[in-house]
Amino acid sequence: MKKGFLFFFTFIISIQILHAQTPLRVMTFNIRLNTSSDSLNAWPYRKDNVASQILFHKIELLGVQEALHDQMIDLQQRLPQFKYTGGGRDDGKTKGEYSAIFYDTTKLQLLGSSMFWLSETSTVPGSKGWDAAITRIVTWAKFKDKRTKKIFFAFNTHFDHMGKIARRESAKLVLQKVKEIAGSIPAVITGDFNAEPADEPIQVIVDKNNPLRLTDSKDLSQAPHYGPTGTFTGFQTKERNDQPIDYIFVKGNWKVLTHATISQTWGGRFASDHFAVMAELLLR
Repeated sequence: MKKGFLFFFTFIISIQILHAQTPLRVMTFNIRLNTSSDSLNAWPYRKDNVASQILFHKIELLGVQEALHDQMIDLQQRLPQFKYTGGGRDDGKTKGEYSAIFYDTTKLQLLGSSMFWLSETSTVPGSKGWDAAITRIVTWAKFKDKRTKKIFFAFNTHFDHMGKIARRESAKLVLQKVKEIAGSIPAVITGDFNAEPADEPIQVIVDKNNPLRLTDSKDLSQAPHYGPTGTFTGFQTKERNDQPIDYIFVKGNWKVLTHATISQTWGGRFASDHFAVMAELLLR
C-alpha cells in the first residue's frame, strides 16, 4: 500500500515538474498585406503556407504584422484552436493593418488586452507620430499559461519603414509602455522593427545602461540560432542580407531554449516577404 502511494505521489510530482518546464513557443511573422500587385506572391497563393508554418511549428503565441482584416479572417479559419486580440491601426477596429496577437486557446488564457499608437498621442486611434510615413500601432495582451499557471504579457508591433525619428521615439515609447503596463511581470515583445541590430532603434531597446531595456531572445538562446540571420527577402530568391529586422525581445525571468528563422519555400516561393522568427521560451 505504501509503495503504491509512493508511486502515485512521485507520478504527480513528476507531472507538476513537467508542466512547470513546458516552454512557450512564440513566433513573430510579417505576413505581407494582401495586394494583387504581388502577382503569384499575392496572399491567395500564400495563406495556406503561412498557416501551415504556424501549425507545423506548434506555435502558441503569434505576433503578426501587416495583416488586413480579410487576412485575419483567413488565418482564424485555418487556426481553429486560436483566437486573436487587436484591431486595425487606422481605427483600432477593422480598418488598416493589424499588429495583432494570435494565441492558442488550449494553452493560454487571455486576461486582458488593448492597443496604443506609436505617436505623441498614443491613446488616440489612428494617430501618426513624429516623421512616420504611416500610422503605427502596438497590441498588448495579458495571459495566463494554463499549464504552468504563470502570468506574462505580450506586446506586438510594426515600426515605421521611413521615419528615423519615429523609429527612435517608438523604441523609447515601447520601453515606457512595457514598464507601465506589465510592471514587474515578465513580457515578450515581438515585431517587425524595420531596423537592424546596429541601428538606433534597436540600440535604444537593448541599451544595457537603461533599466527599461529589453533583451533579444537570440542572444539568450541556449541552442545555437537555427536558419538565416537575415529576415527580409522582398520575395527575392534569398534574404536581403545577414541582418534581421524582425525580433522577439524578452523582459523578465525567461530562459530561451531555441531561436530560429524559418526559411521554408514551396516551389521556390516563400510564405511571405519576411521570414518568420520563432523561439521557445521558458518562464522560470
